[in-house]
Amino acid sequence: MNQNPAWRNLLVAAVIAVGLLLALPNIFGDTPAIQVGRAAGQPLDDLAISQAETLLAAVSIETTETYTKEGRFLLTFADGETQSRAQRVLADGLGKSYIVALTRTPKTPGWMRSAGLEPMSLGLDLRGGVHFVFEIDMEVAIRQRLDILANDVSRRLREERIRRNVRVSGDEIRIRVGDPADLNRAEQLVAEFEDGLDIRRSGQGENEQIIVRMTEEQVRARQDFAVDQNMVVLRQRVDEVGVAEPVVQRQGRDRIVVQLPGVDDPSEAKGTLDARATLEFRMVCEGQNAFEAQRRGRAPLGCELFADREGQPVLLKRGTIVTGDQLIDANATYVQGSPAVNVRLNSGGAASMLRTTSENVGKPMAVLYVVQEQEIIDRDGEQVAVTRTDREVINVATIQGVFSSSFQITGLDAFEAPLLARLLRSGALAAPLYIVEERTIGPSLGQDNIDSGFTAIQIGLVCVILFMALYYRVFGIVADLALFANLVLIVAILSMLQASLTLPGIAGIVLTVGMAVDANVLIFERIREELRNGNSPQASIHSGYEKALSTIADANVTTLIAAVVLFAFGTGPIKGFAITLSVGIATSMFTSIIGTRTVINLLYGGRRLDRLPI
Repeated sequence: MNQNPAWRNLLVAAVIAVGLLLALPNIFGDTPAIQVGRAAGQPLDDLAISQAETLLAAVSIETTETYTKEGRFLLTFADGETQSRAQRVLADGLGKSYIVALTRTPKTPGWMRSAGLEPMSLGLDLRGGVHFVFEIDMEVAIRQRLDILANDVSRRLREERIRRNVRVSGDEIRIRVGDPADLNRAEQLVAEFEDGLDIRRSGQGENEQIIVRMTEEQVRARQDFAVDQNMVVLRQRVDEVGVAEPVVQRQGRDRIVVQLPGVDDPSEAKGTLDARATLEFRMVCEGQNAFEAQRRGRAPLGCELFADREGQPVLLKRGTIVTGDQLIDANATYVQGSPAVNVRLNSGGAASMLRTTSENVGKPMAVLYVVQEQEIIDRDGEQVAVTRTDREVINVATIQGVFSSSFQITGLDAFEAPLLARLLRSGALAAPLYIVEERTIGPSLGQDNIDSGFTAIQIGLVCVILFMALYYRVFGIVADLALFANLVLIVAILSMLQASLTLPGIAGIVLTVGMAVDANVLIFERIREELRNGNSPQASIHSGYEKALSTIADANVTTLIAAVVLFAFGTGPIKGFAITLSVGIATSMFTSIIGTRTVINLLYGGRRLDRLPI
């Protein structure tokens, strides 16, 4: 009686062995390191790796290990001082085309890395890193939507040969038509663009005009779109930075939180995440004197005055052919030895570019580089944040033929081409973002959190072990072994999933330590009750496990439901707690029921017993 089949013993042994193997990388700790990657996000080639090694050898800086990982070159060092020296040498020697970032990397042996074994990923509060809070300029988001709608309305009225004057004023679009008889037709055409628009008329006679406004529901929808689109773009830009386990989540109506664990120097990440660069493709105003317009400080009707990179004035038409949010891919390349960017457009952008190039072969088209920045100014003694938009013509070229979805941008230098390609590839922001909060969490603070958390785990573990061993004797020692196995399996699963371990996650593990022996307490008390009722030791063991199973399952399932709800509706730290709690419940069910019964059966199963050490 109470004998396991061989396959069950082998299953338990295999699970524990695999768990030990997956958890093993966590015992080696980490070491100071430098990560070298291409600024354009492309894999590093052997020439760059050789150059990095040569630069360090020239100044006698020794590395403890070098290897490539996911297209990036990692160099580890004995201490932080050597790491800092190496970072300065590599940053100066490799130039701006490469990202040389300080980091810490696990000291996992090479054979483990080759097998894909990695330690747990640590969250921001444990590993250290940077925390950004971005605020979206919702006024610009609404204005952009109105500008697009105004351009569409103007084009549609032109196609219907209706003379018109369409302009955006504040939060509304004002439409005047040349012939009052066309007002009804114009109003009907406007209503076809988007359902639910607030359309009304203002004025009388020749001054009568159509006023178009967005409803409150449309404004909220546009605001939600701006947040959702910007979150998508930020996630893509975080991928370009190359940070593992980042956090990108919405906060309130108009804010987004970004957390980048393990980033020691936030400047590079900030430059990529906060970038508001995009492109506009426009036709050049021909037959106009740009220098005269610059002298007068006023552009001719239908044109706007800009400057190129040499400061020379350029007149461009107001209408935009394609904007940055219509780009779907961009890659840095070289054309006849000069840096360039290959660009691909979506269907809407391609159709617009095809129509424009078909009608304007032999005419000049310009690429306008647009950067938005926020600066603080003093206004009536109060510090006010204002948006400044810089526009610069980076390229003017004659349209030699008809093209649509694929073409090249030239006129860039070797640093700007990969950077522009990376920003365009990451997508265009639906509205400008501004950093309203920036915090850097040092690795020393993270280490203090780790030490405090593991001290709590150790104290709880020792107390539980002593109680179980003293109160339940041999059976208690078996439960203690199951508790150790449970911790190993939790670490193994977190390592395998690469789920970020946070301080609340450690709290979940501490809670699991206490809860993991609950099942064994129920089982052992049932066994003792059966013994008191006069049952034999073997029958008591069998009944103890069988009769306590339903109670154990009910208790753990209800706790698991609560953990799932916490994960579904909680924020980042609460999700970390829910993950470790859920994993701990699953592993404790295995170790406390299947694991302990396997050991008890190996010790006492199939034997004639007079008493049990419980």
